[in-house]
Amino acid sequence: MKTSDIIIGIGFIIIGIIFLFENFGYIAFDFEEIWPLFVVLGGCAFWVGYLKDKKNYGLIMPGTILIVYGLMFWYCSFEGWYYMTAVWPGFLIGPGLGFFFMYLLGEKEKGLLVPATILTGIGVLFLFRYSGILRYWPVIFIIIGLLLIFRYKKQSKQEPENPA
Repeated sequence: MKTSDIIIGIGFIIIGIIFLFENFGYIAFDFEEIWPLFVVLGGCAFWVGYLKDKKNYGLIMPGTILIVYGLMFWYCSFEGWYYMTAVWPGFLIGPGLGFFFMYLLGEKEKGLLVPATILTGIGVLFLFRYSGILRYWPVIFIIIGLLLIFRYKKQSKQEPENPA
């Protein structure tokens, strides 16, 4: 018997006891609010599997996705499901972060950076768009313009003047 079987068995026993106590009124919780915790715990289980055997870096992807999605669901279960209209970019960010972590903690396969950058980048842009931060994006152009002007002025001060 493997140690992981014992840990999983203990996990099932604890979950069973919690739900049994809830059914008989010894503890009270609203399953409608806490079910996302099980999604997060599932993601953590994948990460534990990776940490036990670092050769299995493929476990990072489902673990990261489940943790990100579980946190999104948990937020919406407490604050209201209408917030899903604002947090849905997490459906892109979850796999994007999974690819990043697979690159960082795996065999440094550069091909993983392409989907990681695209998914995370698009997800963050949409997240900013729905949060209202993105309306300030033109400030980036202003900063770039100022940097170019200051660089030009700095270079022109360093160049000696030619007498005409």
